[in-house]
Amino acid sequence: MVSNEKAGYNRFLLLVAGLGGLLYGVDVGIIAGALPYLEATSGLNAGQLSIVVAAVLLGSVISTLFAGALADWIGRKPLMMLSGVLFVFSIPIIALSHGYESLVLGRLLQGISAGLIGVVVPLYLAECLAASNRGKGTGIFQWLLTLGIVTAAVVGMFFSIRVEEVARLGDPARLFAFKDTAWRSIFWVSLPPGILFVIGSLMVSESPRWLFRRGERDAAYAALLRSRINQQADVELAEMEQATAAEKAKTSTGANVQGSLLRRRYVIPFVLACVILACNQATGVNSIIGFNTNILLQSGLSDLQAHWGYVIFTIVNFLMTIGGVLLVDRKGRKFLLSVGSAGIIVSLLCTGVLFRRTERLRVDSRDAVQSMVDRDQKVTLLYDEKAADALLAANGDAGKAIGNRPTSLVVIYSYGDFRAATKVARSDDKSAKPFEITRESCVPANKVVAFFSNPFSNLDASRKASLKIDNALITPVPTTHNGWLVAISLFVFMAFFAIGPGVCVWLALSELMPTRIRSNGMSIALLINQAVSTTIAAMFLPTVGKHGYSTMFFGFAGCTVIYFITAAVFLPETKGKTLEEIEAHFEGARP
Repeated sequence: MVSNEKAGYNRFLLLVAGLGGLLYGVDVGIIAGALPYLEATSGLNAGQLSIVVAAVLLGSVISTLFAGALADWIGRKPLMMLSGVLFVFSIPIIALSHGYESLVLGRLLQGISAGLIGVVVPLYLAECLAASNRGKGTGIFQWLLTLGIVTAAVVGMFFSIRVEEVARLGDPARLFAFKDTAWRSIFWVSLPPGILFVIGSLMVSESPRWLFRRGERDAAYAALLRSRINQQADVELAEMEQATAAEKAKTSTGANVQGSLLRRRYVIPFVLACVILACNQATGVNSIIGFNTNILLQSGLSDLQAHWGYVIFTIVNFLMTIGGVLLVDRKGRKFLLSVGSAGIIVSLLCTGVLFRRTERLRVDSRDAVQSMVDRDQKVTLLYDEKAADALLAANGDAGKAIGNRPTSLVVIYSYGDFRAATKVARSDDKSAKPFEITRESCVPANKVVAFFSNPFSNLDASRKASLKIDNALITPVPTTHNGWLVAISLFVFMAFFAIGPGVCVWLALSELMPTRIRSNGMSIALLINQAVSTTIAAMFLPTVGKHGYSTMFFGFAGCTVIYFITAAVFLPETKGKTLEEIEAHFEGARP
């Protein structure tokens, strides 16, 4: 009976922690389905949309700075509750917003919640689960994270089908109104998991290792007994006491605290974790998820096909994560990370090559668009087949070579020290409206925003500067066949990511760090992770507008090579070892 009770508690603990993963996945994935409709109805430019996407990652960076200290100060359990509450509050702020600032604020709150969850839930699982279940338990966090992404994709798919139905009615005003409702509804659907996570966090026990380090030995033992039999609890409590005694003995020899933190047992695992977390985001995974529908649209698929592609993409992620969960405690972390990163490199190179086939035909019609600038330093352009033919005619033979097929246009422009890019317009989009290039879409409204956009800018001069068209890039729209090839290559990318880095990265973060620096070390490593992710997301749309998708994918592949070398050469295997045994390994490691 006792054994069944402990098994039941362990399942409940995994469910609560898994709900945290679900929220994290919703944070990452929900914007992909909502973005096309937000883009169509909000009036935001490409730079602002990139910030809306990246705001959740920026919020993660902010909260990650303090997550470790908060986890040590108030405990793992209260911090899980706090992260859930912040997520719940963020939803109405986003769904009811009618401006850029409130959208960014809501997404920042979501990001703050995600940053706290990303530190505290893997930390909590690592400290609460036995060594034999730690890989599977942390894998379930990632598995439900992928379920959150799938859920967001299915919701986006539902609204895509509805949008298609409304579009057939031929009423532009009704279609616009429904798209506005669609992106708001997509966010509302994510509210219930947040509420359940808050309730579940109230019902689990505190981390036994946090309690022990606070001097609450009896409470730590009681927490161990909720999930382990007496013998296991006795062994782990004794290991905690031995590790603490050894640490005190070494400290008493005369080495100060700062010096002791520079020992091999702390430096090597900390550096490894930081490199792995940075490289994990340098694969481009969050941007590929967040911009997935847009990527598939530009690869040659229709709106409905792109949403179906994203649903399949998330299902691949979900199913392959199950494989990772089953293999992580059998094959080990090192093996899965090595295989996963190798597969990612190949799939990213293939995706880049597929985009390069059409992007190499791109032409620049900036002079023709510059001639359209009116006396108010604005441009209004409806990009249809007629406009495309006129712009391409100015490019001579290069323009004629792509003039007999649908094309897309993105205009990169500047007012003084500030640059922006338009949304991508397609010549075959029958429902498209004229796009406008205005000073308000490029130049920040105040000096605070201007500083973060360009710290060295002259805002006053930019408010008076003339409009300069830096590029007006026209690219042939790839065929549907090409679009599905891109989709398949991204499915392969997601499969290798899910079975390797997707599952193992949280284990690397929580297992490698020694107990003494685990919470703060995890915060710093995850901060680096989120900083890389935020930077990539913020630069994604402007970069692909200027240099194309192929450049981004080739860059991601190059970064993943570093990931593969780190995993295959430098990372030790940690499966089946207690946290104290892993710490002892690094203490005795040789250069």
